Amino acid sequence: TSGLLVIAKTIEAQTHLVRQLQQRTVKRDYLAIVLGKLTENGTIDAPIGRHPIHRTKMAVTPKGKMARTFYRVYEQFDYCTLLECSLDTGRTHQIRVHMQSIGHPLVGDPLYGKKLAITEVSVQKLLSEFSRQALHAQKLTLSHPENAQILSWQAPIPDDIQHLLQKLRQY
Repeated sequence: TSGLLVIAKTIEAQTHLVRQLQQRTVKRDYLAIVLGKLTENGTIDAPIGRHPIHRTKMAVTPKGKMARTFYRVYEQFDYCTLLECSLDTGRTHQIRVHMQSIGHPLVGDPLYGKKLAITEVSVQKLLSEFSRQALHAQKLTLSHPENAQILSWQAPIPDDIQHLLQKLRQY
């Protein structure tokens, strides 16, 4: 995943950040390109925990912890959809697991992805050549640990995702 992340420089800052995450006041927005067509905005409210068989993976499971992802359709393509995903919770691999659970895994996701039966060879080739999951942490908003000032950062879309979007728009 490309984009923003936050690192605490002190124990106090880390404690403050953990509290914000627990209180769900940290806002994290991602861009994701998923396989298939999504036509409406939505919410995925499904618990996530360790996969019962593949212990290196996470999965939607009744014994997991509550997890909620909001998604908004930005742009549709013939075989994919560009989404903005916002996290209400922050579970490991949350967006990847949630999108896979509704049948729309991220393009290029080596762990949760799938091969999409695409008859158009050029699109199939383009998607199979994308070398990572198409997920980008584009915006992060939180409260400063010392003065409580609300801070927000944005990261531009990286070249590889820009290139993929450009190619998808050509089809």
